[in-house]
Amino acid sequence: MAYDERLARFRQAHLNPFNKGPEPPGGGGGEEGEAGEDEPPPPGAPPPDAARRHEPGPGDEEGSERPMDLGLAEDHFSRPVGLILAPDVQQLRRAIEECRRAILALPEHSERQKDAVVRLIHLRLKLQELQDPDEEEPNIRVVLEHRFYKEKSKSVKQMCDKCSTIIWGLIQTWYTCTGCYYRCHSKCLPLVTKPCVRSKVSHQAEYELSICPESGLDSQDYRCAECRTPIALRGVPSEARQCDYTGLYYCSSCHWNDLAVVPARAIHNWDFEPRKVSRCSMRYLALMVSRPVLKLREINPLLFNYVEELVEIRKLRQDILLMKPYFITCKEAMQARLLLQLQDRQHFVENDEMYSLQDLIDIEAGRLGCSLTEIHTLFAKHIKLDCERCQAKGFVCELCKEGDVLFPFDSHTSMCTDCSAVFHRDCYYDNSTTCPRCARLSLRKQSLFQDSVAEAEP
Repeated sequence: MAYDERLARFRQAHLNPFNKGPEPPGGGGGEEGEAGEDEPPPPGAPPPDAARRHEPGPGDEEGSERPMDLGLAEDHFSRPVGLILAPDVQQLRRAIEECRRAILALPEHSERQKDAVVRLIHLRLKLQELQDPDEEEPNIRVVLEHRFYKEKSKSVKQMCDKCSTIIWGLIQTWYTCTGCYYRCHSKCLPLVTKPCVRSKVSHQAEYELSICPESGLDSQDYRCAECRTPIALRGVPSEARQCDYTGLYYCSSCHWNDLAVVPARAIHNWDFEPRKVSRCSMRYLALMVSRPVLKLREINPLLFNYVEELVEIRKLRQDILLMKPYFITCKEAMQARLLLQLQDRQHFVENDEMYSLQDLIDIEAGRLGCSLTEIHTLFAKHIKLDCERCQAKGFVCELCKEGDVLFPFDSHTSMCTDCSAVFHRDCYYDNSTTCPRCARLSLRKQSLFQDSVAEAEP
């Protein structure tokens, strides 16, 4: 028999040539092996089926040795079968209908309703996965709130986040979570034990603001904080690697020495040097980097005394908030979509207190100051020069009644906190009396009240 045919028989029967059963007396020749098939097996001998699996074929040469198995008899790249017990389509449809009714019955904008919506999405994705029987590997897989999509790229070299080995795209199927970008082989999907980090971001979007809060290996029972693998600082049985963000220790499979900017060091020390963090922390920080969750005035108010760039950014953001009412009521500004200049930093047109970690990184690098100054100049040009409607909404200083038209975002003006009237800064602080507009409004209210009382009297 040719070598290719024998190799095909090994693959089909999953033979292991190193696990040979006891040979019958007289050798394992072809004729003697065939003649002894009908005789009852001696005591202690393996069953006839096992003997058939290990005996050579009728075309083998007498006394020839079996070729060495190079591991090709086993399919190492197929996904485990039967490890995911999925319900059928009818059960999923009933569960989807029950979940829809529960969503309508729960209070709006409640946490329970949000969780029910997430569950409904997962059920629909699972139904779509079961209704796609034509493909060997489904395009969508849902595991522990991960939304895995099958990748089409075959040439990109990636690493599996589960088994820490290379993903060979040409011969292996692999998936990527669209939420946290967790990558793994198709065969590793049933073994995934780490929940999707995006679910944590959506439910609890906050940073650890203590610098490397270490508690020691003894508090972790000398085990990895994520997969509970035994670890030690000496590397026996596995090396312990500390995450600078959480302060916990991880094994080499959960900590790949990835580098990331730690928010606590940036806020307290204005330190943006990347530090070694675990895989889970790196994905969490990557998803949180653009979220405005840092209120610097409460966390570290002294930071504005030592970082001049922060003071400049705060002033520019306050001016943009003062310009926002002009754009909302201006037809030309709405058609030009001027506010979309800040679509990547939507929180800049909502408040002047919240910052994201990416804002702080760009401030330290000098990028944010330049870009925000250009946007500020563009906005001011539209209000003061290009648009007549916006110019008509300017103010004249009622204290000195001189000078040009004033706007609240001008550097030499001050605004009344009660009526929002705008004055020259020198005039406003030199005038010891009350605001003229406030006094005029107060007199008008008094006269209206007196007129209403007079009309009510018989």
